[in-house]
Amino acid sequence: MPTPHDPYVRVRGAREHNLKGVDVDIPRDVVTVFTGVSGSGKSSLAFGTIYAEAQRRYFESVAPYARRLIHQVGAPKVGEITGLPPAVSLQQRRSAPTSRSSVGTVTNLSNSLRMLFSRAGTYPPGAERLDSDAFSPNTAAGACPECHGLGQVHRTSEESLVPDPSLSIREGAIAAWPGAWQGKNLRDILDALGYDVDRPWRDLPAGQREWILFTDEQPVVTVHPVRDADRIQRPYQGTYMSARRYVMKTFADSKSPTLRARAESFLVAAPCPACGGARLRPEALAVTFAGRTIADLAALPLVDLADLLVGEDEPARALTDDLRSRIAPVLELGLGYLGLDRATPTLSTGELQRLRLATQLRSGLFGVVYVLDEPSAGLHPADTEALLTVLERLKTAGNTVFVVEHHLDVVRGADWLVDVGPRAGEHGGQVLHSGPVAELAGVAESATARHLFRRSPAPERRARPARGQLTVGPVTRHNLRAVTAEFPLGVFTAVTGVSGSGKSTLIGEITEDLPGVRRLVSVDQKPIGRTPRSNLATYTGLFDVVRKEFAATEEAVKRGYGVGRFSFNVAGGRCETCQGEGFVSVELLFLPSTYAPCPDCGGARYNPETLQVTYRGRNIAQVLDLAVEKAADFFAGTPAVARSLRTLLDVGLGYLSLGQPATELSGGEAQRIKLATELQRGRRGHTLYLLDEPTTGLHPADVEVLMRQLHGLVDAGHTVIVVEHDMSVVAGADWVIDLGPGGGDAGGRIVAAGRPAEVAAVAGSATAPYLARALDPHTR
Repeated sequence: MPTPHDPYVRVRGAREHNLKGVDVDIPRDVVTVFTGVSGSGKSSLAFGTIYAEAQRRYFESVAPYARRLIHQVGAPKVGEITGLPPAVSLQQRRSAPTSRSSVGTVTNLSNSLRMLFSRAGTYPPGAERLDSDAFSPNTAAGACPECHGLGQVHRTSEESLVPDPSLSIREGAIAAWPGAWQGKNLRDILDALGYDVDRPWRDLPAGQREWILFTDEQPVVTVHPVRDADRIQRPYQGTYMSARRYVMKTFADSKSPTLRARAESFLVAAPCPACGGARLRPEALAVTFAGRTIADLAALPLVDLADLLVGEDEPARALTDDLRSRIAPVLELGLGYLGLDRATPTLSTGELQRLRLATQLRSGLFGVVYVLDEPSAGLHPADTEALLTVLERLKTAGNTVFVVEHHLDVVRGADWLVDVGPRAGEHGGQVLHSGPVAELAGVAESATARHLFRRSPAPERRARPARGQLTVGPVTRHNLRAVTAEFPLGVFTAVTGVSGSGKSTLIGEITEDLPGVRRLVSVDQKPIGRTPRSNLATYTGLFDVVRKEFAATEEAVKRGYGVGRFSFNVAGGRCETCQGEGFVSVELLFLPSTYAPCPDCGGARYNPETLQVTYRGRNIAQVLDLAVEKAADFFAGTPAVARSLRTLLDVGLGYLSLGQPATELSGGEAQRIKLATELQRGRRGHTLYLLDEPTTGLHPADVEVLMRQLHGLVDAGHTVIVVEHDMSVVAGADWVIDLGPGGGDAGGRIVAAGRPAEVAAVAGSATAPYLARALDPHTR
């Protein structure tokens, strides 16, 4: 029987997702890594079971009101868990895209900097001391009144409103005006006001052009419409609205996302004229520290900010020391190239998670379980050692650290290893090993063991010859300064470099209008949808064929059910309680909203009548529940569906269910779904495939599967360019472009370009020693 001071977290009978009644004992106060192929069940154990149970217990202790909501969310499927401390989760979720969220707000470093300016800033003579709130663009006391603390104003210009000045007003010169009758109405009003609507725009007097586009006047005139042959239109009173007024009003007030997006396309974002983009009131910008404003310091890379704070005078010493100590873990995790004012939506999920991790190092918590989701994602091998040091420090502070991870160096650095498998989906869900890392070597069925203890060199791949080249640049953007890169065509190119070196900026300059690119397919890690309504089946298009198959069944024809009946996006066949989502949103006070299964359909998405129709023994909800692997057998005789499923299998997604909600997919899974969707379309002519860290979230065994597909594209005559940190992938490339040598201002140039073996020999490249090791493991 466990004692109150049991040194283990003991899980009994875990059945979440594909877990098969798992029993496992995991020691507390150590770093434990959970491994296994994608879809094996490791996240279901670490997050879906252990963390979910810790969260449930916490909420149960809060209040009866919260308990009622948590009951609705549901407890994890587990017999019992003992010895479980409170838990903190650091998952790879993308932040909400708000321009007010930044590196400074995520880490709370902005608070410390504001306090420094409030208490120790240099004020103009006679100026009153300001509270720290006055230095925040997110408060009424600090925000610039002109731009409301955003730093930008949206303005119109003649060029944005009239893109083609050779046209007349009648021909549609004022592109920003609405279409159909409303646009004709404004044209007829101008005609009635005496303006020449048939003269090319550029030939109209400047004063007339200015008034037509920008006036705030709204004159009312009698309009006599031109009579149509088939109808008589009566004169009416028309009110004029300038193009700028229409665009600004639509952008500010329209409830239609389409109309707002159209209006925004005619706006030009410009730095706020009042604050110059600094986002603050003049009073705050008049205060300096070390001769600089708070906006100046927030724009500095954190590594430079830390240096600037050294050696300040005694009154500020306590504040600068505190700020530097808070910056230190961010630098340690390789994020010193970021500035405090860097907007959160521009960060990768890996960068965001490491920022949260750095913040936790200063939290002073002890006795808790930290559950981390691939903290090495997006991390160059040179920064992995620092990550291991940080995990060790969390442990030393008296905490338990659980890490779901694929990076083999992180796995080797663990105190304890829980390996889940042996394969994905229904072929996984078992704990193959729970114990010291070295003991995994004796577990024959473990895919992790094969890669963890294998020391063979990367397979020899004969470099394919380039069939031309693509020149990108010179690029001057972010930290790139007039950089020109040559990408060989018809081969596999890996772009490498430490975080922040400029990799994504460089490949972002590759566009379809560049010579040599006939068709560009850019496959990123953005979600395929933001609600459970979007899923794998709908995104790939295979669900359209599935619905046609159901509509063609004898029962559906008898009942008069068409294809629309089997859509969960329209009224008719769907469950109206959840409107076909299968989930309802549960709002928790002071906490992020979460999704719970619909109380009426239990997650099936459809109403009972729709579910009575079956196709080969399964209803539509049961088909959506099929894993890709099983669905491939089920639909083997339906070519259009089988082709889609085959490409999903080829990129290693056989474990996902067809109806897996987009909200439950990782960035790597979303990227591979997009890649599969492209592959199933067939490939006509030379295509350039551009992928940003395609191995994110993949076990080494799954990386091999994906690489076979990508190299297959090259063998078929296409070009593949990947941004990548996985050295096994880089070692197998035909060409490597390495950026650096550091991040931020210390990076932004091409350090090396050539065959993998050539780049591995370049002195001064942060990538070279790790690439050399991948090419020959005996150099360890």
